[in-house]
Amino acid sequence: MDQECVSLLPRVCEVLADSSKSLPDDTSLEKLLDWFTEAGRSLLETCPCLLDFVSTVVNNTDSDPSVISFTLRLSGLLTATEDGFKKLQERSVLDLVFNFQRWQEAGLWEDPCIRIGWIQGLRGTLQHPKALSFFVQSDFIKPLLQLQTDSSLFVASAANHMLAHILLFFQPVSPAGSNGIHKKDQYAERTYSGIKTAITLDSDPALTTETNAKYTAVVVAISEYLKESLVPKEKTKLHQSLQILKLLALLLAQARPPLRDTLLRTVADSLEELVTAGYSQLTLPLMDVILAANSSGPDECVARLLSSMLNANKPADLIHAAAAYLRRGRLDAVHTAQAARILLLPIDIITGQTLLGTDTTADEHRVLMVEQLKNKTSCVSMICVCLTNTPHITLVPPDVLLTCHPAFVVLAVLSLLRICSGDSSSSPTGCREVYRNVIGSGKVQKCALEALTALSSSPGAKDKMNEVFTLLIQYLDNPDSDPTVIHKSYKALIKWLSVCTDVSSITDQLRQDLIRVVQKRVCDMRWEVRDSTVEFLGQLAGVQVFLKSAEEEACRASEALLGGCSTTPLLREALQDPESYVRASATSALAQTLSHSWQQGAALTQEETEIVNRLLEILSEDTEGFARRAVVQYFIAWFSSRSSHKHPSSSLLMNSVHSVISKGSVDLDWEVKVHTLQLAELLLDETFSGHQGYKKGSDTDPASLHPYGVVSDQAYTLHTHNLQRTNMEGSDSAGALSNLVEQGVFSALLSGLVDCDRPVGLKACRLLITVRETVCPLPLDATAAMATVTCELPGWGWGQEIRNILGRKKNNQTKEADIVVDSGEDGEVGEVGASESGDGLCVSVCDALSCLQLDETLDVLTQSSDHVHNSLLSLLQDILTSNAAHTHSDREQGEEVIVDCY
Repeated sequence: MDQECVSLLPRVCEVLADSSKSLPDDTSLEKLLDWFTEAGRSLLETCPCLLDFVSTVVNNTDSDPSVISFTLRLSGLLTATEDGFKKLQERSVLDLVFNFQRWQEAGLWEDPCIRIGWIQGLRGTLQHPKALSFFVQSDFIKPLLQLQTDSSLFVASAANHMLAHILLFFQPVSPAGSNGIHKKDQYAERTYSGIKTAITLDSDPALTTETNAKYTAVVVAISEYLKESLVPKEKTKLHQSLQILKLLALLLAQARPPLRDTLLRTVADSLEELVTAGYSQLTLPLMDVILAANSSGPDECVARLLSSMLNANKPADLIHAAAAYLRRGRLDAVHTAQAARILLLPIDIITGQTLLGTDTTADEHRVLMVEQLKNKTSCVSMICVCLTNTPHITLVPPDVLLTCHPAFVVLAVLSLLRICSGDSSSSPTGCREVYRNVIGSGKVQKCALEALTALSSSPGAKDKMNEVFTLLIQYLDNPDSDPTVIHKSYKALIKWLSVCTDVSSITDQLRQDLIRVVQKRVCDMRWEVRDSTVEFLGQLAGVQVFLKSAEEEACRASEALLGGCSTTPLLREALQDPESYVRASATSALAQTLSHSWQQGAALTQEETEIVNRLLEILSEDTEGFARRAVVQYFIAWFSSRSSHKHPSSSLLMNSVHSVISKGSVDLDWEVKVHTLQLAELLLDETFSGHQGYKKGSDTDPASLHPYGVVSDQAYTLHTHNLQRTNMEGSDSAGALSNLVEQGVFSALLSGLVDCDRPVGLKACRLLITVRETVCPLPLDATAAMATVTCELPGWGWGQEIRNILGRKKNNQTKEADIVVDSGEDGEVGEVGASESGDGLCVSVCDALSCLQLDETLDVLTQSSDHVHNSLLSLLQDILTSNAAHTHSDREQGEEVIVDCY
């Protein structure tokens, strides 16, 4: 915390402690607490005024509840160290802060923020043995246990985490930890909720014995409470059981022996009673507890509980328990087979597929399951859970699930999809009263298609390619299929093709059916369907498959499946679509489709030339950013994929690139501008490739990943200062630089540098530094050839801003050699190395690069605006300013003051 903040803090504390004043925005307290948390253990030493502040607030019960809550949590931060704990005790403040009865008598305890503040304050305090002694002596365990089932979910959750913290933080550390790593007797580190705390264990034997005794008392009290309260006395008390189960799951997942064994032994009988009671609302929380206990290793009690859950009488509970075990359990052969068969049973019943053979366990549940499935709502819900978990079932080892090969599961899902579409003949042996509930169910269709997509990589799935292909084409052709179902059908088709790459078995009839369906859907009335179709055509061009002929031949899926039906005309037509999403998808699909010919250096057709012209029209005229972004990315893909720089098609490409850079750099959409700079970067890579001193940009640009987030100061640091630079010859440098200027690259970088969008400025600044470090010698003594390379700055917009920057730099320079001053309209602006040229101004490229203060600009851009607005100093100033505004006598009634840094 810097000195300016420390000097402001007493005044801020005075404002907060004054009960006659109120904050316009109490989120400022949350932010202030965050800053205090970052200050850590030195907080009280750096800011002693906080001790007086806490004392003042807790002695005044008329304070605002949000300020009291803030003070309670702040007290937890201050007493997290033994030294801070001692100081608050000496001031007789600690008892007042955490005396919950006092807050009850003052009528403040009813406010949830006070209860949460009390819990979180205590949790912050409980970081050392003295705090544990204080907790036990004050008998805080009783109110904390009551808050564990508080009517406020936030309070109840905070109490749960507080109870877990006490048990886990102070649990004894054995000489050999649970992970088998030896820990020193004198010192141990405890980690909870991401906070690592060091505590002394055995330096004071008497203290250790006392602490262990108090900890044991807390464990006994909490364990007995859990045992007695776990089973509800009446159904209205299920909320209490739910909260206790959440706490148990939290504890058992992190506790070590002997704590884990103690807890499990104490609550085992209550858990068994709860499992037997069969409360459906508690099925998943119960499974969370059982699986948390099971994760530590085999245990007879846990195995018994798990078996009971997997033999529940209620089919829905059975399904949910089996799914939870299969997803997250520590799998063993018996329970894994049982869970898998439970999940397959509803699909077996509906489809009539023989998935379970003569499994007697399944027969025990079949009657109840059929009755439950006759209810449409229950049927759809249960089937969706089963479908979601079918991929997990196929991963079960064959020797565990003997009767059901993964290929049978694929066939069952296909059969279910046929039933959903109304094909009753697909289930001749299935239960008609059940399968009619899923006919036309979009929810089941979507889950089944997702399951089918995931099943593509299952063992033996390749053998079912034809059946899958047939079904998916039927779904794509079905007039009743909604857009989402069609999209998922396309997705499943692509996934199966990418996994099962040998498409020789696909019949000519199926290929013809696919062509017909695609031609139909690309003209669908619904734009979502058209969008999914053109997206599919692009993805199809990117999948490589094999055809068995005289010799195995690799080709693209679009060629193998669509044959002589060229997709380019369909995609070209989609460029005229009235929906911008479709235009964008068509542009991307064209790039994927044409990439193969670009790589081979094939001559451009008239159709492809017309496509380029249409794309440039979209970039210039389209009102939606989606399509314009896709156009720039199309040219990036083309530039990156071309096989030769001297091919005849390169002339059209380079002319187009020039147009894209000039148009894209002035686009209103910041993403279009960033993509344009990426295209400019490719030109830089090509121009300076092979020259020492040139550092190619990183493939992973933090600005692209987190465009408006705070990035590391090192993220854009160019480590070129230690490079052994070998600059190009003057004529070579001049030629390369002149070419970049002609292509519009330098203008794009300069306009991006002063752009209002941070990602654009960051990218442009980084690239300008790259150019400077490559072509401009340091110190500046450019050759005559280099000095002739100039760039024209327009007299408006970004050009005027760059001229202003250069003018300010010129006024600060002591050298005046080769400087020509050209005053702007306000008479204050001069340019470095500039000359008049029509309405614009020509500036020397190297002079501009040297005078733009790029390194300073980069520092500012990497910090983002947060380093100014979202700071502790700004926060403290806002609190003081808002208080002054509230007390100002001239303020209009109703005028609001907003603390604006959040």
